[in-house]
Amino acid sequence: MRKLLLQLFFMLAMGVAVNAQDATTIKGNVSDNDGPIIGANVIMKGTTIGTVTDIDGNFSFQSTLSGNQILLISFVGYEALEKSVNLSGGTLELGAISLNPFAIGLAEVEVIAAVAVDRKTPVAVTTLDSKFIEEKVGNQEFPEILRSTPSVYVTKQGGGFGDSRINVRGFDQRNTAVMINGIPVNDMENGWVYWSNWAGLSDVASKIQVQRGLGASKLAVASVGGSINIITNAAEMKKGGAFSVGVGNDGYQKYGLVLSTGLGEKGWAFTLQGTHTRGDGYADGTLFRGYSYFASLSKQMNNHSINFTVIGAPQWHFQREYGSFDGVTIETIKEKGIRYNPQWGTYAESEHKDNMYSWRKNFYHKPKAFVNWYWNISDKTELATSAYVSLGRGGGTGDLGRINGSFRTSSKFQGDNGVKWDDIHSWNQGNSVAAFGDNQIPWKGPGVTDPAAAYNGPFAGQNVAESYRNGMILRSSMNEHNWYGVISNLTHELSDQFTFVGGIDARYYQGLHYRRVENVLGLDAYYDDDDINNVNHYITDEGKADGNQIDYNNDGLVNWLGLYGQIEYSYNNLTAFISASGSNQGFKRIDYFTYLDSDSEQKTEWQNFLGGTVKGGVNYNLNENHNVFVNGGYFSRQPIFDNVFLNYRNDINEDIKNQSVYALELGYGYRSGIFSANVNLYHTQWGNRQLARGATLSFPEAGEEGEDLRLEGNVNYEGIEQLHQGIEVDFTLKPTPKLTVNGMLSIANWRYTSNFTGKWSPIDEQYNEFAKDLTLYMDGVKVADAAQTTFSLGANYQVIKDLNVSVSYYHAENLYADFDLENENESTFFEEGNQAWKLPSYDLVDLGIYYNMKFGSNNLIAGVNINNIFDTEYMSESESNILYNPANEKDQAFGEFGTNGSVRNIVYYGFGRTWNASLKYKF
Repeated sequence: MRKLLLQLFFMLAMGVAVNAQDATTIKGNVSDNDGPIIGANVIMKGTTIGTVTDIDGNFSFQSTLSGNQILLISFVGYEALEKSVNLSGGTLELGAISLNPFAIGLAEVEVIAAVAVDRKTPVAVTTLDSKFIEEKVGNQEFPEILRSTPSVYVTKQGGGFGDSRINVRGFDQRNTAVMINGIPVNDMENGWVYWSNWAGLSDVASKIQVQRGLGASKLAVASVGGSINIITNAAEMKKGGAFSVGVGNDGYQKYGLVLSTGLGEKGWAFTLQGTHTRGDGYADGTLFRGYSYFASLSKQMNNHSINFTVIGAPQWHFQREYGSFDGVTIETIKEKGIRYNPQWGTYAESEHKDNMYSWRKNFYHKPKAFVNWYWNISDKTELATSAYVSLGRGGGTGDLGRINGSFRTSSKFQGDNGVKWDDIHSWNQGNSVAAFGDNQIPWKGPGVTDPAAAYNGPFAGQNVAESYRNGMILRSSMNEHNWYGVISNLTHELSDQFTFVGGIDARYYQGLHYRRVENVLGLDAYYDDDDINNVNHYITDEGKADGNQIDYNNDGLVNWLGLYGQIEYSYNNLTAFISASGSNQGFKRIDYFTYLDSDSEQKTEWQNFLGGTVKGGVNYNLNENHNVFVNGGYFSRQPIFDNVFLNYRNDINEDIKNQSVYALELGYGYRSGIFSANVNLYHTQWGNRQLARGATLSFPEAGEEGEDLRLEGNVNYEGIEQLHQGIEVDFTLKPTPKLTVNGMLSIANWRYTSNFTGKWSPIDEQYNEFAKDLTLYMDGVKVADAAQTTFSLGANYQVIKDLNVSVSYYHAENLYADFDLENENESTFFEEGNQAWKLPSYDLVDLGIYYNMKFGSNNLIAGVNINNIFDTEYMSESESNILYNPANEKDQAFGEFGTNGSVRNIVYYGFGRTWNASLKYKF
């Protein structure tokens, strides 16, 4: 089947031609009340024939259609206009065409967001509009609708609500810039993006644009693989609203409401939107509850407009995680099923549905508020400024403590109905549980294990646990933040051909990291001695922070000041830009537990790093059909917070350096009446990376008396480099007004480029004579965790007016198991010639049906989506990289998985068949 689809793909890509006989040249100018609109889309309705307006709002293109046709003119933030035209050859002059805005400030947001324009901005880009988002997302995770984008790989990881991750061109989320309205949202300490914090974005997004490579953003953001820019809605010009309801598999429910006042006589407009989502989750024990809200208030004032926007998505969800559990491997999943989750069970004290309870629960609320001010200083100069604040609160739960030396991951705490919560609770209250062994409580004091010992201290004779004995508790690791920033962007037309863009990007971030007791699970108290300023600390309060921190308590401070400038050139068919940005990023760490309050070492000095980008690109439209572009750049990327401070202390890494990224890209585009396509070639080199890891080495017969020595030590590697190369093809074919076919093909080669060697030194300095070089044999090893070959083919057919059916096929292969080079246990690459485990390829088919019923000026929109319609069982990722061993009994019994993979690997299977149905009434 795959071979047939690939043949069809290339037949479509190579075999479509346009008959240029009797073509009509269509010309005109698009503007609003303030002047020309640059980048407006002008196409023949029902086709891909068209163009975009230039810097003066002018457009010109040819069409081989004839007779009465509809010309569609659209631009973000404006009402689309349909204009009847009659095509009979020659030249058709349409003159001035005026568009009316439907949302205040939406077009100006795109200035800050650096949204790319087709056939003008020289970058590889995919843009999804709100209609596509609304139809496709259903009960999928928000990132999943990007699966059909070239060089994008998406998985659900453990399968909890919002736990998806995304890779672009082989780079993970730390190296993919995610922005909302041009404002960065990657965590300022570790660069990660947690999609559960943004679960409501699909409800308020007006468009999503994925720019692959360094992209068009002028900021020095972490767009090594690419950038994902989500443009939200704004206050609408017209009064109205909508109500929606959706249902789906595994108890999925979603309800939404949006209301808009429209633009009032005094220039104010207000839009409010809210949703509630709930369900049991596809994976066992992944119950979730989520809300989202969006509010936008806008005011127009002559040459000024101001917009206030607030967006947030408070949620909690149970999670699935395998890595630390006894024996949860492919073998386990084969026995228990792909929904298996060892984290949960029933607990009589639980307040959740059906008394469900889990070791892993994520809860978070990360509202973000923007104030956007737009000032048209003159007909040549405008200033766009966005000030924002984000206050994140929440964390994730896990376990602390042991019962008779066993962690909660032991199989003794698992029963037929999952985690034995009630037994743990009973044991914590001093009762005997046969499977757990003899009970060691009541409390005899810190570290005391003798039940006959005399003790008259705090909580004598009561049930108290500490981190390594006497019971278990549920703790929360809290990762909260206060984030403030401002971006101000000045655009000035220097002449008809040259435009200058420059601005400032300032940010301040405070991360608050600590643990707290979430549930004592029947204990009277939990004892903690990790705070040097409060050594004997007993905690009885649950779910509270102040004064109840345990294990660790530290702040991470990050400041950022960046400047950027860009010169843009546009003349006839040629557009070009060159840009540069520079930034100073500072890091500071405050540790409240490890150092005395009186100790000056409790707070580090600011550690400052300079970085920046230099980028340039050229696009040339050969004619109305063909365009080519090239772009390239250099990015000096500052280290992340976690690499600056070592050992979870205020120990500063004196050897840390900036990473370097070099990128070059070539692109070709084709646009015609029924067919459009893009081809991109890219080359990205990511180097000058450092890696520190622990390693325990054995030295036979090296002891004083000839015994074997086993020494713990550390090794530092430098000069780690990856090369990411590939080709991307995407196309849209519209052979009839009712049928649209689209496809994508990505073929990549992402790999490490050399072996690297570091000096291993023993921790105990008396053994320094054993220091030696260690080599990781990484030359040619594939970059893991994202499929290097992906292909999709989809079709949308209008069965009758307003009724559409869509089907899509997706294929992924050359997916390699993840490996952690910083982990001592990841020893695969200490041997020359080894390669990462290649997982089996897989294929998915999705189906969608959408119907838009009109009732005067109102609409009722119905949709049904069935994802993975054939219920394909497939591995979407692997946490481990264990190679097949023919001498291992389990490997012998099960055979290889994929290419040279062991049954002992820890993998996550993708979801089987899922479905959802929705109704939306717009008024």
